[in-house]
Amino acid sequence: MEKLIAGASELGIELGPKQVDSIRLYHRELVRWNGRVNLVSVTDWEVVWEKHFLDSLTVSLALPDDMLDRGRFIDVGTGAGFPGLPLKIAYPGLKATLIDSTAKKTAFLDHLAKTLGLCVAIRTGRAETLAHDSELRGSFDFVLARALGGMAVLAELTLPFCRPGGLVIAQKAHGLDDELKNAETAVSLMGGRVQDVIGVSVTQTTGTRRLAVLEKTGPTPDGYPRRPGIPRKRPL
Repeated sequence: MEKLIAGASELGIELGPKQVDSIRLYHRELVRWNGRVNLVSVTDWEVVWEKHFLDSLTVSLALPDDMLDRGRFIDVGTGAGFPGLPLKIAYPGLKATLIDSTAKKTAFLDHLAKTLGLCVAIRTGRAETLAHDSELRGSFDFVLARALGGMAVLAELTLPFCRPGGLVIAQKAHGLDDELKNAETAVSLMGGRVQDVIGVSVTQTTGTRRLAVLEKTGPTPDGYPRRPGIPRKRPL
């Protein structure tokens, strides 16, 4: 836990006792549920603190203070709650919505939110469908995406959720430059532009992580995202 606290501090995040307790409880429930629901590949704390909890908190590097204090966000394809739930724990004033297409995973998230006493909206469904829901479309200050595939697919599945002036934060490892080049058409068509690419460097961590930041500059055409499965089969 000391390594996580130190890493978070490098990001400008001070984890208090209540937040540390929440993360411990989060990990305990993750281990307990992972035996019957495939949430993460490895649950050992020596891996999880860096690869999931600290990695989730790095998205804060791409967000302005006003969004971090009281912004409304959606985590698309959240899985076991990363990166959305650790960010909510670190910034309690955030209004969080988590979506995933797998009902067993959203059942875990619902249980976890209740166990941690977090006010979080959880929806089961595919982004291609939920992005056409009037309560969700064009409603969020920022959108998080960690494992949605290439940037062309990611842009189609995330930018429709953004309000004008909102941001998409995509966590990426290798090959981002090529992905962004191949995604130029998709980003533009979804009403967005590439605002920034931020390198992530935290002491005692391994691997390479970059944050691709997209800004919503105009409306997304009504027909997007296309029906379930098509964005991945036929990227724009």
